[in-house]
Amino acid sequence: MAPRALITGITGQDGSYLTEFLLAKGYEVHGVIRRASTFNTDRIDHLYADPHQGPQLKLHFGDLSDSGGLRRIMDQVAPDEVYNLGAQSHVRVSFDQPEFTVEVVGMGCLRLLEALRSYQDASHRQVRFYQAGSSEMFGSARPRQNEQTRFQPRSPYACAKVYAHCQVVNYRESYGLFACNGILFNHESPRRGETFVTRKITRAAARIKLGLQRRLYLGNLEAKRDWGFAGDYVEAMWLMLQQERPDDYVVATGTALSIRDFLTLVFEQLDLDWQEWVEIDPRYFRPAEVDHLEGDATKSRELLGWQARTDIKTLAAMMVAGDLELARREAVLKDAGHAETPRGQF
Repeated sequence: MAPRALITGITGQDGSYLTEFLLAKGYEVHGVIRRASTFNTDRIDHLYADPHQGPQLKLHFGDLSDSGGLRRIMDQVAPDEVYNLGAQSHVRVSFDQPEFTVEVVGMGCLRLLEALRSYQDASHRQVRFYQAGSSEMFGSARPRQNEQTRFQPRSPYACAKVYAHCQVVNYRESYGLFACNGILFNHESPRRGETFVTRKITRAAARIKLGLQRRLYLGNLEAKRDWGFAGDYVEAMWLMLQQERPDDYVVATGTALSIRDFLTLVFEQLDLDWQEWVEIDPRYFRPAEVDHLEGDATKSRELLGWQARTDIKTLAAMMVAGDLELARREAVLKDAGHAETPRGQF
């Protein structure tokens, strides 16, 4: 039988790349999605086939706030591997919605661990569990950060991720669960949400190039981040669950770039000077800033055999190309009198 994986957050950037990766390896993939009045499966629509032809990808309605529903899905799917990618993952938004963020990110992980423990006790089957950690957990810790670096979170999102991380370690040590934490540094792609800074920049640059947008509003340009390609990083998630013993791993490129530098990289690809188009808006500053995140992924390289394959320049070009194509389609619609409704700046 094909190995079976259950993914929360399957409709997100990482979920879509992980689904592609696992399907290519012959997995049967099951995803947990929240019920919504509009379709929210854009990132995985190209992977979905008629379920009558075989359940290569199957979706289940559920939510990380519903422990009973998670346990029921665990029984229905009977997974070999569980990947918890579901979250309210926007750091700046977590300051505005701290309780909701902690409920989903922190308590959601705990509910999933409890559902998994209960299922294992009843089925006598070992299930391997992956928790999506974040470099934001390091917060104000000095770079370069690795698995031994002390967490110093500086946002409700980061605090919730630290809680989830500690619960994974606790369940591993207390109940013998095969549970791993992946401490992933920033990872981007053309599928990144449009309110995240890298995608916000590439989308705006493409629209400015085609005359569809006149200004781009940003916050702190001096923050430095270790940016990699999400498609590379999902392989590391899978590799963690293929090891003999569960452990925690940092996943990063080892190179950091400021937002100012990323702006330059993106706008130069379009023969534009970002300083003519960008304005600083105080609303986009965080109450507590994180200045410099730069990962040391030596452990992942030596024990998992993993390293990033996509450098930041290639990643930026990939994202610009994707957003330029979207901007061209928007321009055609606008010329035909069917302009898109302007989206908010977040």
